[in-house]
Amino acid sequence: MPSAEDSMTPHAVPDVGFRSERGPVLIALMLTTALIAIDATIVATAVPSIVADIGGFTSFPWLFSSYLLAQAVTVPVYAKVSDMVGRKPVVLVGIGLFLLGSVLCGFAWSMPVLIVARLVQGLGAGAVQPMAITIAGDIYTVAERARVQGYLASVWAVSSVLGPTLGGVFASLGLWRAIFFVNVPVCLLAAWMLARSFHESVHRQRHKVDVLGSFLLTVALSLLMLALLEGGHTWAWDSPVGVGMVAAGAVLLVLFVLVERRAAEPVLPGFVLTRRLLLTTTLIAFGVGAILLGLTSYVPTYLESVLGAEPVVAGLALAALTIGWPIAASQAGRIYLRLGFRATNLIGVALVVAGTVLLALVVTLFPALLGVAAACFVVGLGLGLTSTPSIVAAQSSVEWAERGVVTGTNMFSRSVGSAFGVAVFGALSNAVYTRLGNHGPEAIAEATGVVFIAAVVAAVLTAAAVLAMPRVSATPAA
Repeated sequence: MPSAEDSMTPHAVPDVGFRSERGPVLIALMLTTALIAIDATIVATAVPSIVADIGGFTSFPWLFSSYLLAQAVTVPVYAKVSDMVGRKPVVLVGIGLFLLGSVLCGFAWSMPVLIVARLVQGLGAGAVQPMAITIAGDIYTVAERARVQGYLASVWAVSSVLGPTLGGVFASLGLWRAIFFVNVPVCLLAAWMLARSFHESVHRQRHKVDVLGSFLLTVALSLLMLALLEGGHTWAWDSPVGVGMVAAGAVLLVLFVLVERRAAEPVLPGFVLTRRLLLTTTLIAFGVGAILLGLTSYVPTYLESVLGAEPVVAGLALAALTIGWPIAASQAGRIYLRLGFRATNLIGVALVVAGTVLLALVVTLFPALLGVAAACFVVGLGLGLTSTPSIVAAQSSVEWAERGVVTGTNMFSRSVGSAFGVAVFGALSNAVYTRLGNHGPEAIAEATGVVFIAAVVAAVLTAAAVLAMPRVSATPAA
């Protein structure tokens, strides 16, 4: 099947900078990535102002759950559709939904309305984020792709600092609605640049859309993700609601598997989980998601509650992780072109294990702000050398017609890993915190210490997935 890679002749244009033929597309991809990355953090610091204005304190956690849920469960469907009709229409629809959701958020007059608007934003994000990485995989060679992935990773690094800062500034000025309206010009600019500069050749043919499979998958994943996101918070794990959601999701997932066996064009093809390379890289993404969100959730809590650090200082210490990631990701290409994908992943996961062990030792034996920041930096370096090469390896192992669903599955696995990690880490932390009874800094220190030990276990399990990864050559012509 002809692809955007054919139409833009990447081999004839070795420059991957912003002034190259593909420069406008790269800028547009970075803009769309920035939309999702900033929106993931900018709302958190403005929650008090939002609640003071429109109320709904007890419901505000759904501002995050509705967004994450809608984003995660739609990724596999968008990914499959992009393999059928092309990336361009899917990413433009995603930007349009994100724009609509942003406008609705800006005009929201109550917390329920804002939650629904955030869900619309999430529906758009579910298309935008995986399509940005898939398009990069389409128009850049393996040799070029690591550098491009470094650009995209740098967007996340900058956004991790810029998002909370902008949210705090707008909130302090009483302009929390501007948090959402600022997305409007960025959406319009990114959509215009993609519509104008990104061209792909898609072989048009009749497709049999897997409507039943898409419905079963979406509902099943929604129930399971919701159970992971809200279990232990909104309802107890062993409550009828919690158990019922998991049971219903599991039943629907079994039905989905049965339906997919007979579907002409399944929304989630079986090869995604039967090919060794794709299975191992999917498991690696799961581990990366669990470790990343586990640390970002509990490192600030530890620093502020145990070491007495100011929120800004705690944020800067955690930023060491997001700084290390793009640094390593930008250099990953040079390494995997010389050593191969598996060896690069082994180096990366070794750093992740070392960083999480260092973090666990620091918080339990030698509590120090700089020690925590150093450990986070090492983990960030490891994640950059693990995440980028694994997804590039997965993309490079398939043709255009399968690249969307492969990329989507990888990113969905990271989302599930994040939700699963937060649920498990939260359950461990709460169990220790409750058992101790004393709710002072000592209890928080012990509870977060258990979380960081669990992160070591997650890193070791991720290393096992890397060890199971087959050796795949990485050549510029791939």
